[in-house]
Amino acid sequence: MTKELDFNKSEQYTLSIRLSTDGFSFSIYNPINGNDFYFRTFPTNNQRSMAANVKAFLAATEELNNRYKQTNILIHSQRYTVVPLDIFEEEYMEEIFYQNVREKRNEIVMCNILSNSNSVIIFSVDKLTHVFLSEHFPNARFFSSISPLIEHFAMKSKLGNSKKFYANINNGSLDAILLDRGKLMLVNTYQTNSYNDINYFILNIWQQTGYSQERDELYISGTEKMKKIINSELEKYIKHTYIINPSSEFNTSEINKIEEIPFDIQSLILCE
Repeated sequence: MTKELDFNKSEQYTLSIRLSTDGFSFSIYNPINGNDFYFRTFPTNNQRSMAANVKAFLAATEELNNRYKQTNILIHSQRYTVVPLDIFEEEYMEEIFYQNVREKRNEIVMCNILSNSNSVIIFSVDKLTHVFLSEHFPNARFFSSISPLIEHFAMKSKLGNSKKFYANINNGSLDAILLDRGKLMLVNTYQTNSYNDINYFILNIWQQTGYSQERDELYISGTEKMKKIINSELEKYIKHTYIINPSSEFNTSEINKIEEIPFDIQSLILCE
């Protein structure tokens, strides 16, 4: 489901591209008029490298040839680590990254500074993928897809006195973000397609971190079907369990009508 945009006005719009091993997608959004948006997905070939898939994506997608006011590129991957902003030193960024993530050849290490949670996400991008995207979009900003989620949820978590667990469910993965009134306590991404595994991860993290079943809160974002199935099981164990609906986040914006837009892209729009 998309709304037709006037691409003659593309220089007013924001383009956000999401790259994941389970497929690519992109949204085009008019920050002046929140009702103007466009969303498309693009399948990937698992037999080809990320760079080869990106090259094919850029060549086959006419909408990407327009000029945009801002271009954001989100990398959805487990290859990230988090560092408190107070102790972060950019000159040691790569060293810190490879202390926490297994070293891999031909990649670029980058970072996102997150002011809402006072933290830094260090992540990597395949080097040739970065070259293709930087040549096509010279002024693009690169993000780990976990970054806009943390920024958005950190701001939301400052309301009230309870600790909050945000579970973002994608196709094939779970993002777990735990916050205590804006303070980031834990973040991790798990690869799984199993409802049972997602429930296990959430309940195990909840128990291991000492969250209260009576007082603390669990929020679930993601595709509508996944949210409902997971919520119906978890609310048996956790008293305060809530589904995040895009309509409540975007208020009057029609973007909330597109449930298939990954919530990390939605969060990036909200943080703009």
